[in-house]
Amino acid sequence: MADAVVVGSGPNGLAAAVILARAGLAVEVYEAADTIGGGCRTGEVTLPGFHHDLCAGAHPMAIASPFFRAFDFKAHGVELLTPQVSYAHPLDGGRAGLAWQDLEHTVDGLGRDGGSWKRLFGPLVRRWEDLVGLIMSDLRHLPIDPRGLLDPGIEVRVARRMVEQATPLWNLRFREEIAPALLTGVAAHAIRPPRSIAGAGVSLLLGTLAHVDGWPVPRGGSQAIMEALAEDLKTHGGRIFTGHRVDSLDDFADVRAVLLDLAPAEFQRIATLPARYNFALDKFRYGGAACKVDFALSGPVPWQAHGCDRAGTLHLIGTRAEALAAERAVAAGRFADRPYVLAIQPGVVDATRAPAGKHTFYTYAHVPNGSTEDMTEAVTAQVERFAPGFRDLILATNVRTAATMPAHNANYIGGDISAGAMTLRQTIFRPAPRWNPFSTPLPGVYLCSSATPPGPGVHGMNGYYAARHTLRKEFGVLTDPLDLLTDNWRI
Repeated sequence: MADAVVVGSGPNGLAAAVILARAGLAVEVYEAADTIGGGCRTGEVTLPGFHHDLCAGAHPMAIASPFFRAFDFKAHGVELLTPQVSYAHPLDGGRAGLAWQDLEHTVDGLGRDGGSWKRLFGPLVRRWEDLVGLIMSDLRHLPIDPRGLLDPGIEVRVARRMVEQATPLWNLRFREEIAPALLTGVAAHAIRPPRSIAGAGVSLLLGTLAHVDGWPVPRGGSQAIMEALAEDLKTHGGRIFTGHRVDSLDDFADVRAVLLDLAPAEFQRIATLPARYNFALDKFRYGGAACKVDFALSGPVPWQAHGCDRAGTLHLIGTRAEALAAERAVAAGRFADRPYVLAIQPGVVDATRAPAGKHTFYTYAHVPNGSTEDMTEAVTAQVERFAPGFRDLILATNVRTAATMPAHNANYIGGDISAGAMTLRQTIFRPAPRWNPFSTPLPGVYLCSSATPPGPGVHGMNGYYAARHTLRKEFGVLTDPLDLLTDNWRI
């Protein structure tokens, strides 16, 4: 019989399962879909031979994550390929902002705003590990490496920059158009108005990582990350059951610990909860959504602006003002006239994604939660705006509207790929106001999904924290779970 069960095989579920199995526990993972991965899967959804990432595509947070740094991708056969340009932001007229992995190269291309960009990111790049420890913490305790607190400068710098970029002060730093647009495109990853605390935090973290190890893509697709975790789990005695939808926690009544890589709504579906906690989960809000459009192309995207052809990720929206207006529309439940589109072209560094000479092209547009709108034409028009001739390259498309996203991943309520709106309150109190957000009122039952701190992204830290609490509370194990990834330690 299993000592611990994990429901859901996304990055956080498998991260938790790996830690528990390495601690010597008998671990079982149950996944409703036929394949593991949750929001980190790859499939041939357009034409044979075209391998598309179905949700997460570029992985700056994975390469920076304390969990994945301890796990060591390379030792598990995952090859992360890093484009020279981490992300690009084209503007009308053949212009673009380019965030090179090299900070100085980026600064050189931003004209009069180059110095401002360097002053914004330079100190964070130098202290990037402390920044990661701060933002990827459980928001309840000291960062993973408390030595960073010996110099409180990082907290002050982050707080000052977040206040600046979350308020009307956000334009004071810049004098031209490209640099602020470049920064705003990253902030919009939060699917919140860029001028917000969540948007500011996302832009500072991802913007910093762009100038450290870049925004890599795994060779062959994001599924490679999940297969590595699954293989490690099995090596340490764990078992995975796919195509197994859990409908009641009563199925695991005899198991000492159950960890749920589930959105709060899914937790409520399978469990009978105390009224007060159930009410708190009822108040948890899901945010703006994504409509995913994948393209099979006969050749590379013909970007008008120099350098975009070297970028792994692109933000297609235009100026800072356009991005702000588009995201405010989505937050208000409306469609933007021109949507924010996030695009990834893995073929810049990975020729294995498509047949020779051809390319996969990954996009999603931000839309209101629950939208049934097929955004293929709107996305195509936004790409064509910055890459005339794009339409002529399209061989096939595949679309998943926001409304159909839950069929792919039940955690994406209404198409919310963040598993909960990234408001200030819900960033800190995910999914309910509790000192231990991973515990629940049910004995031995823990949450480990993106609906817990530190929030969404392929970093495994939610699973790490939940597994740490589980080992301490249920099994009396006080060892740091990160040590379990490098040592042959057992209970």
